[in-house]
Amino acid sequence: MILVFAEQNNGTFKKATYEAVNYAAKVAAASNDTVTALVLGECSTAASLGEYGAHKVIHISDARLNHLDAKAYSKAIASVASEGAASILVFSNNITAKAVAPRVSARLKAGLISGAISLPDTANGFVVKRGVFSGKAFAYAKINSEMKIVAITPNSFGVEKMGQSAEVETHSMEFSAQDFSIKVENVQTVSGIVPLSEAELVVSGGRGLKGPENWGILEDMASSLGATLACSRPVADSHWRPHHEHVGQTGGTIRPNLYIAVGISGAIQHLAGVNSSKTIVVINKDPEAPFFKAADYGVLGDAFEIVPKLTAAFKKFKAAQNA
Repeated sequence: MILVFAEQNNGTFKKATYEAVNYAAKVAAASNDTVTALVLGECSTAASLGEYGAHKVIHISDARLNHLDAKAYSKAIASVASEGAASILVFSNNITAKAVAPRVSARLKAGLISGAISLPDTANGFVVKRGVFSGKAFAYAKINSEMKIVAITPNSFGVEKMGQSAEVETHSMEFSAQDFSIKVENVQTVSGIVPLSEAELVVSGGRGLKGPENWGILEDMASSLGATLACSRPVADSHWRPHHEHVGQTGGTIRPNLYIAVGISGAIQHLAGVNSSKTIVVINKDPEAPFFKAADYGVLGDAFEIVPKLTAAFKKFKAAQNA
């Protein structure tokens, strides 16, 4: 059995979860194995995972698991993996996996590869390609343990429906008070926009915009494109924009189809979070900005002149398409 941790949020699954289930299904197909998805917390849509490759879904619907608690999650995942004699455990390499996968690895004495960007090569053992040095190079990691854990890099494999159904089994599990170390006091959510981790189009701003009062030109551009907004670390640290928009080595890592960087110099720390974007467009008035070397397209000039003109062109094009 190949077990995949299917993370849910308020009863729904994000793209990264479907991607992890897809990945597990492809690994299973190559080894004539089956895929079991594990869902923790209250969720009424667990059966939908069958469409993305799960043959069976194990659902532990304890309400205390609605929010991440690394101790409780690792206990539940390790228990299900052991009872089912799973040979491979798949995570999406997001914040949850970074907190939970190493704990599960220790519990099961299983080798762990994080940041995987390829299916396993089993011609000579179990070898997986992964990104290293903030995506600037690749390494091939081999797991020799009997149980193997793979955490895949989000947006590396795509999502496709496989048109099958999955049986859902509801399991119960004994937890003690010591299994829970986190108490959630308040949850704040952002609605109406595509989350950065799932966005295909991203418009990002840096210190070149000079202040939060000038962010309107980026908001207008993002709206005209249907894009999600992002920012560099100095912008978030200065409280011009909320921290959940920060992308870079110490923020989020994204892989959109289009990344437009406005007024961002392109320091190595920022590039680490965005250099896997399929197309990078840089708008900057500094011809020596490092970002131009990484860009697919570069526009040299004042953002306060260029961005409104681009936005007007986007709106005109969209209007013509809808006419």
